[in-house]
Amino acid sequence: MSAGGRRPSADGGAGEHWRRFQARYEPIVIRVLLMAIFATGLTAQFVRPVGDALEDKAFLGGALLSLVGYVLYDTLKDLALTLRQPPRVQVESRELGTFVTEAFRSREVEIHFLGYTGETLCNELFHRLEGLLEDPGPTRHVSVRVLIPDFGQSMTVPSRVGEEGVPVDDPDFRGRLQEKCREYDETLSGLEDRLNALGRVSAECEYRVYPGIPREKVCIFNREQVLHGLYNVSARSMLRSGGPEFYDPKGYRTDLSVWSRGAGDDARAIVATWSKHLDDLWNLSLQPSWRRGPAPVPAPAPAQ
Repeated sequence: MSAGGRRPSADGGAGEHWRRFQARYEPIVIRVLLMAIFATGLTAQFVRPVGDALEDKAFLGGALLSLVGYVLYDTLKDLALTLRQPPRVQVESRELGTFVTEAFRSREVEIHFLGYTGETLCNELFHRLEGLLEDPGPTRHVSVRVLIPDFGQSMTVPSRVGEEGVPVDDPDFRGRLQEKCREYDETLSGLEDRLNALGRVSAECEYRVYPGIPREKVCIFNREQVLHGLYNVSARSMLRSGGPEFYDPKGYRTDLSVWSRGAGDDARAIVATWSKHLDDLWNLSLQPSWRRGPAPVPAPAPAQ
C-alpha cells in the first residue's frame, strides 16, 4: 500500500494564467475600446471628413456593437450565476456527504482529513467507495488520507474529567477510540484492496497519527475546497448513566468554514496553504500501532 499519492500542482497551469491575465487586463481593454468608440462617434458628428469616411463603415460599427454586446452578456451571465449560487461560507459537519459526492465526480479523487477520529467523514466514504465497485463512473484513482491524534500516548483531550474539571488521562477511554479508528482504517483498507483487485479504479486509503490533541477539523477535497473548523475541546460525554464524564469533542457538531479555489485570489491562497500544511504533516506523521504490528521480541541475552 503506497503512503504517498498524486499531488496535483497548486498552480492551475495555462488556464489559471489566462484567467489571471483576463481578469487583470480585460477591464482596461474594454474601457479603452468604449472610449475610442465614443470619441470616434463624437468626432464624426462634428468633423465632416471623418463622418464621410465612416458613413460606409456600417459593418465596422456592427462588429464593434457586437463586441460590446458580448462583453455585456458575459458580465450579466456571471452576475446571474452568482445570484443563483451564492458562496457557502459555513456548513455543518453533517453536510460532509455533499462534498464527498461532489469530489467523486472527478477522475482523480483526493480527500485529506485532519481531526479526531474521522468517523463523520468515513461513514460517507464507505458508501462512495462501495459504489465504485459496481459503477466507477469517471473516477479512476482515489487517495484518502486520515490524520488523527496518537491515542497510544497520554492525553488531556480526550480524557476523564477529574475533580474541579481537571483532565485525567484515561488509557481505557483512549483505547476505545483507538479501536474505533482501527476498525475504520481496516474498512477503508479492505475497500482499497477490492478496488485495486478489480483494476478499474486504483485506490490508496490510510490512517496516520500525530502527537497532540484534536483541536482542528480540516477536510480538503481534490485540492479545490477546504473545510475548517475548531473542535469544542471542553465538550463532555458519558459512556453510561452514572459513570464518569470524559472530555470528548463531538466532531459531528463542528461547524466548518468553506474556502473554494474559484472564489478569488484570497480563497485560492488559503486552499494552497492548507494543502501544503496537510502534506507536510502527513510526511512527518507515523503509522499507527495497528499498522506497524506488534513490537519485535528482543532476543535473550547470551549466557555469561
